[in-house]
Parts: sequence; C-alpha cells; structure tokens
Amino acid sequence: MFNKNYVAGCSWGKDSTAMVLKLIAENRPLTHVLFYDTGMEFKAIYRVMEKCRPLIENYGAKIVILKPDNDFLFDMLLRPINKGKANEHYGYDWCGGICRWRTTGKITTINNYLSTLDNYEQYIGIAVDEPERIVYENNKIYPLVEWEMTEKDCLEYCYNKGINWIENEIDLYQILDRVSCWCCSNKNLKELRNIFEFLPEYWDLLKALQSRIDRPFRRSGKEQTIFDLEERFKLEKLKRGD
Repeated sequence: MFNKNYVAGCSWGKDSTAMVLKLIAENRPLTHVLFYDTGMEFKAIYRVMEKCRPLIENYGAKIVILKPDNDFLFDMLLRPINKGKANEHYGYDWCGGICRWRTTGKITTINNYLSTLDNYEQYIGIAVDEPERIVYENNKIYPLVEWEMTEKDCLEYCYNKGINWIENEIDLYQILDRVSCWCCSNKNLKELRNIFEFLPEYWDLLKALQSRIDRPFRRSGKEQTIFDLEERFKLEKLKRGD
C-alpha cells in the first residue's frame, strides 16, 4: 500500500495511454486513473479504456470516470446564456478556440475530485515535445518528459503494446492529429477532410449539430459551416476524379 495517492489523468489518447502503460511497466506507484468523459468521444476511446482496464485493475489501481454536471448537448444547444440580458441566447454552441467551455468544466471537475483526496501526486501525460504545456505546480509530475518521450514515441509505444484506435477499419491517428472530441472545433482542415472521407458517421453528426447552430464551425480565415466544408470537399473529389 502507498502512503499517498498517485493519480494519472488519462484521456485514452496516445500520450496519456502510453504514460499509464509505462508507469505500470516500470512498477511506478499508481492508485487512480482519471478519465473525464465528455460524452462526445470517439468510440475507439472507450474501447482503448476497456482494453487497458484489466491491466490497470490487476495492478491495484482503479479507473475513475468523471462526467460533467450537464449533458454536453444540453450545454451546447439548450443551456440559457445571459438570461434576461439583451444578448440572451441558448447554448454555448461549438466548443473550441477561445470558447473552450467544456475544457473549463473538465478542469473544475477534476480539481474537485482531487480535492477529496488527502494526499496525492498527479501524473500528467504531456509529451516532451510540448514544452509550452508543461507547468510544474500542485504536485504535478510529467513522466513522459522524464522519459524523453515525444508524441511520436508515445504512439509507437501504444502500437507496440497492441493498442490502436480503429474506427471504420482505419486507425484514427492515421487521419487525425489528435483524437479529441469528434465535435471539437479546433480540428484543422486536414482532419475535417479526413472525417468527411473516412468517418461518414461522425460527419453526419457534425452536420446535425451545425443545422442547430448558427455559428460557422470554422472561423479561421474564411468562415465556413460544416455544410460549406462538405461542398468544398465534394468539389475537391470531383477535381481529383474520385
């Protein structure tokens, strides 16, 4: 038994998953693996978690799934904002860019959980080639930095452990830079084009959301809705002769 709690935050993407697997491989202390479930994750994320669950639980740690107070779609589409004011409206709409409302909720929820633990160290799964994200404070430990593991190293480590993120017979990391929420408006044009091309189920979900949101999905450069992007991608396919 450890004399304190050792908590790993894990999104079940490549970096944090590699961190958890290597903590166990190196017999490092680990008591909790925290997953904040937005409800808008790719299905592959949940499959990775369940594949890792036996290893984690046999090691003596437990997976803790944290969820927001409100359903994601309620906050996105229905929540009263600035009620009674001239700019009253409903729903935060797309999450991303300067309006990362679910990220704020995630941080609050995780910190509230950590406050229930008497004594803890917190493992953070940030790779060594992301130095701008590293902040040494509040008992935070960065094992991937210690191991000098880059994002590429983390992905290779997971693949070598038999972990992948398969959807529609393709690994998500082959078409996406980050396997974050499928509706995150921080996705770049390459990622969106690949979702349209290879993940039609999620593209249809994006269109369904855009039909209920006035704000264009992309606002960097020329504003574009999901429907604008679909027309663009279709035209590109025609030009390629696909």
